[in-house]
Amino acid sequence: MKKKVLFQSDSALAKTGFGRNTKALLSYLYKTGKYDIVSYCCGNAYSTPALQRTPWKSIGTLPDDPNQQAQIGKDPGQARMASYGAYLIDQVIKQEKPDVYIAVQDIWGVDFAIDKPWFNEISSVIWTTLDSLPILPSAVEKAPKIKNYWIWSNFATKALHDKGHNHVKTVHGCLETDNFYRLDDEKRKQLRANNNISDDDYIVGFVFRNQLRKSVPNLMEGFKKFQKDVPKAKLLLHTHWGEGWNIHKLADEHGVNKDDILTTYYCKSCYGYKVKPYVGQEQKCDLCGAEKSMGTTNVGGGVSESQLNEIYNLMDVYCHPFTSGGQEIPIQEAKLTELVTLVTDYSCGEEQCEEGSGSIALEWSKYTEHQTEFIKASTCPESIYNNLLKVYHMPKEELQAMGKMARQWVIDGFSVEVIGKIFEDFIDNAPATTYDFDEVKEEKKRNFPEAYVENIPDDSEWVLSLYKKILNNENNIHDDGYKYWMKQIANKTERKNIEDYFRKVAKEHNEKHFPVKMEDLLDKDDNGKRVLFIMPGSKKDVFLSTSLFKSIKEKYPEYNLYISTKPENNSLLWANEYVHKTIPYAESFDNSLSLEGAGQAKEHFAIVFTPYLTTQKFSNYIHNMKDRIDKDYLCTF
Repeated sequence: MKKKVLFQSDSALAKTGFGRNTKALLSYLYKTGKYDIVSYCCGNAYSTPALQRTPWKSIGTLPDDPNQQAQIGKDPGQARMASYGAYLIDQVIKQEKPDVYIAVQDIWGVDFAIDKPWFNEISSVIWTTLDSLPILPSAVEKAPKIKNYWIWSNFATKALHDKGHNHVKTVHGCLETDNFYRLDDEKRKQLRANNNISDDDYIVGFVFRNQLRKSVPNLMEGFKKFQKDVPKAKLLLHTHWGEGWNIHKLADEHGVNKDDILTTYYCKSCYGYKVKPYVGQEQKCDLCGAEKSMGTTNVGGGVSESQLNEIYNLMDVYCHPFTSGGQEIPIQEAKLTELVTLVTDYSCGEEQCEEGSGSIALEWSKYTEHQTEFIKASTCPESIYNNLLKVYHMPKEELQAMGKMARQWVIDGFSVEVIGKIFEDFIDNAPATTYDFDEVKEEKKRNFPEAYVENIPDDSEWVLSLYKKILNNENNIHDDGYKYWMKQIANKTERKNIEDYFRKVAKEHNEKHFPVKMEDLLDKDDNGKRVLFIMPGSKKDVFLSTSLFKSIKEKYPEYNLYISTKPENNSLLWANEYVHKTIPYAESFDNSLSLEGAGQAKEHFAIVFTPYLTTQKFSNYIHNMKDRIDKDYLCTF
């Protein structure tokens, strides 16, 4: 029997760092012929047709049912975690019965699995990225629970070792290194001609996801200074211009000519590409003539690895300034094409700049990121300028030597052959599981729709308290749900409206996953001798109601008195000698006739008192004809 491996990460088809790592590693493992592989693909519906293109089994993390998806989407936090895999994970584990579980994402995208009952019963690996100091508290807290805790960079591994978690080790994200290499000079010259780049243009390249942690303003400032010394310099930014930094605005601010900034256009019709100045999205294809088919590359669609290799080969030097990063795979790709790489010497960049790596370290200044309080790097524009100039004037022989050293450094530490062998050995040595997967159940935590939430002045702390106290969810500031509600607050949405929404979601969650089973709330030996008094409202109403309990017991001495109210009111009733038991209120209790056994309903209580309801809404005076009316008693029910 082949060992089954469940691999949770981005799909092998995704144009992301995690996606390309999936493609490289699973291709390696698949070619061994030794394993039954299931790829659990983040952000896809379970039966997404495109996933069937992989030679191994690929399934999505989201339900196929649009109604289920809509329900999940009501809460942005739940939607995000469902996308990572939290919603279906127990179902998939039970269905696939893996011998090995490997979860590959940012730590907040995999940590939900760590407390699952099956996690340490099968051979499980958390293979994650951590990019800043101090290390995310949840990543530190979970460390003792993770037997196989693998990090993509030495930077974070060392930080966890410093905290005493010496079992943590570095396993780099892997690359198919044969896909990236330096082309011969004639081929490079032809590529330049195809993209209207002259032989004497000096191309500074940067391949990146256009997001805040990529230091585009710093690069623009340093490049502008460099261009004064090297007028034929151009900046090639292989990224999506429809998100993140407004690159043209930054160019205007720093006085860089827009025509000197190149980008990659990709055609979704003919799948070709063109490197040229940015002129907007949905352009007519320069290659096949298709209308509105060309746009800048993004994670959903872009160039092939062979095409990306050509783009690296258009560059003379590669510059990668960033605030922090988990590994930054484009740095290794650039090194494989034998480019000298300039890299911010912080986070994973420390390792990329070590001796023998073929990189030149960029200096940076420290700043503390707002809200997260993580240490981040602001790359010095002056350092970018000085080192671009250093590489420009570097003798050809030195450039070639550094480039070949850089390529070998990546092959030795990041190639799929090296990383794949680590996983191959791990899987081969993992025992076949004996865990009873039929016992795996979907874990749901009870929410607390009536929880008391302090009116904390700080908006961030207040939102996090809503997640913790009402939804029973340890959310963090990286969560999309948190970001959404902070944006709503910034847009002047009232706190009450936000809090009401949280309570509504919590209530619906409990009704779905924790329906009240009346039999579990009642004694077994008092059937037919129970009175229920319902008062779900405020503490004041409950307190006033206690004045009636003595007279109820005097009128119905042979009956046990049950009180139904909201849990937060129970403290008012604990010492009351007339109360037999309290049970949590549910809206279904409003139907007193059903509780009393009217029609086909089972009788749970002989008599149900609902003084909070009006007689116009429900009939309150039937009670199986067992109620006793006596004016001598305070209670006249």
